[in-house]
Amino acid sequence: MRRVLVANRGEIARRIFRTAHRLGLDTVAVYSEADRGALHVQEATEAHPLGGAAVDSYLRIDSLVEAARACGADAVHPGYGFLSENEEFARAVADVGLLWIGPSPEALRALGSKARAKELAHARGIPCLPGYQGPDQSDERLLAAARDLGYPLMVKASAGGGGRGMRLVTDAAQLPAALQLARSEAQAAFGDGELLLERALPHPRHVEVQVIADMHGRCLYLGERDCSVQRRHQKLIEESPSPSVDPALRERLGQQAVELARAAGYVGVGTVEFLLDEHGRSWLLEMNARLQVEHAVTEMVSGLDLVEWQLRIAGGERLPYRQEHLNLQGHAVEARLCAEDAAFLPQAGRIQAFHAPPAGESRNGGTRLRFEHALFEGLAVTPHYDSLLGKLIAHGPTREQAIARLLSALDALCVLGLPTNRRLLAACLRHPVFAAGEARIDFLEQHGDAMRRALAAEEFGAAPTAALALLLPQGPAAALPSPFTRPWRVRHHGDLLDLPVCEADGVVPPPVHVALVRPGCWHLQHGAVDLFLEDASCDPPAGAALARAADELRVPFNGKVVAVHARPGVAVRKGDTLVVVESMKLEHALGAARDGTVRSLHVHPGQQVAASQVLVTFESAA
Repeated sequence: MRRVLVANRGEIARRIFRTAHRLGLDTVAVYSEADRGALHVQEATEAHPLGGAAVDSYLRIDSLVEAARACGADAVHPGYGFLSENEEFARAVADVGLLWIGPSPEALRALGSKARAKELAHARGIPCLPGYQGPDQSDERLLAAARDLGYPLMVKASAGGGGRGMRLVTDAAQLPAALQLARSEAQAAFGDGELLLERALPHPRHVEVQVIADMHGRCLYLGERDCSVQRRHQKLIEESPSPSVDPALRERLGQQAVELARAAGYVGVGTVEFLLDEHGRSWLLEMNARLQVEHAVTEMVSGLDLVEWQLRIAGGERLPYRQEHLNLQGHAVEARLCAEDAAFLPQAGRIQAFHAPPAGESRNGGTRLRFEHALFEGLAVTPHYDSLLGKLIAHGPTREQAIARLLSALDALCVLGLPTNRRLLAACLRHPVFAAGEARIDFLEQHGDAMRRALAAEEFGAAPTAALALLLPQGPAAALPSPFTRPWRVRHHGDLLDLPVCEADGVVPPPVHVALVRPGCWHLQHGAVDLFLEDASCDPPAGAALARAADELRVPFNGKVVAVHARPGVAVRKGDTLVVVESMKLEHALGAARDGTVRSLHVHPGQQVAASQVLVTFESAA
């Protein structure tokens, strides 16, 4: 192996390049038109364009194989997401004589479908939740199976993961719409609309086991990760070890994970995922036959470079360890920084300012803080890809020390220009339920609203001081200050604030990071608090603005219209889905805010839309 093409983008491509370069390997980056200026393109030994701007650019097997051959690569690493678990891609790479860095096509076939993985687990006596994963995919058969299973239940895409094609259904009335959305999302994300149904557990934990297997029959487990803090069935915070797993349970889950991997003939790095109930009973969810987003958590506690071992195993090397030789030390916690607002809606925009937290200290060769990202000032965050911006991972001798180190990093991080979940991540880490190690999958459902209210109150409290940075004179050429207090009206997340501002001589502007998002709108970071302030001095009266908003449905983010259910002249009820918009690989159903009658449509399926664009107008409210 001399030259590795990474069939991926962003932070995971950079992560793989880092290890490959340390091992003396050349690297090849691929990129869409939207990624032409990306960091992973600049850091590779060579880069090859794929054309196009959308996610499809990274899903074209023929283009990727052609790029590998044209650049003289002798191996292909798929990263995660995209085609990383695609049997056809792995086979196409092997068919042209290139080395595939991952499990064999046969193992991908056995595990790439949740349905087939459950069949394999059943045969090995590994517990699985009751469900339906049959070949009959008609709505009628799925509705009948749901009646037999009972509610609540999960609708899941059989292929892929990352929360795409997944819906929680609590009663029969929700199921038809959930099937339609899950099938559409799965088809768009994985090219496979097959679904399965699964009994939903109340208040479970999500715990996964990292496995690693060589070509010579040795398979090990590297402890577990707790991934219970999630939104939209996508992980936000991961940690190792899990605060809910004792040594006996760790061994049982590890042995089941190894058994499943061996049954599939698995070679390489993979993750077996389980749900745990309140009594410590476990059920298999699936096996992810690839590197996970959260693999760095395991690297921090194990001291192993999992990408390095992917490369070495693909080259035929033996694992030099036995299970009893592995020594997991300390605690590691990861937080996923995402481009999304407080309601978890994806956001696109341009990064106007970026300051990474201080680099982690090193002790005995170990890193205490990692920030894996592909961010830089001026980067355009588009709606074509996942909302993940980066991952902060902290390690410490104890769980409390690791959490404290991660909180310090989150507070120091500055990303201005578009909303991120930075503050919500910190609020999760500070929450007493998480601090006690008691967070379960419904953690954000139970506590998210209260955390958002607390963050909003903190923002409004910081707004008057932060606004001084926009108004106080800066530098020697500034205008003379006025000693009189004057009002200034601004909008913050839709709420109007009247700020008394005094530009008295001698007042020092507060230490605030400021970026102009658009004329009259600023993104500020005051201490650890994020603010979006928009000049509302010339706004119409609030009543007029509210009336106009009630007569329109606007899209809250950039994306592509997938479906339009509204029709002019047709009456709708509050909550009815009118338009479905895809953004950052997820589909979002946008509904009517009130009962009314549709007056006109302004979009059509397949159309790209920008944040705040009008989709539907209604007859004026009485």
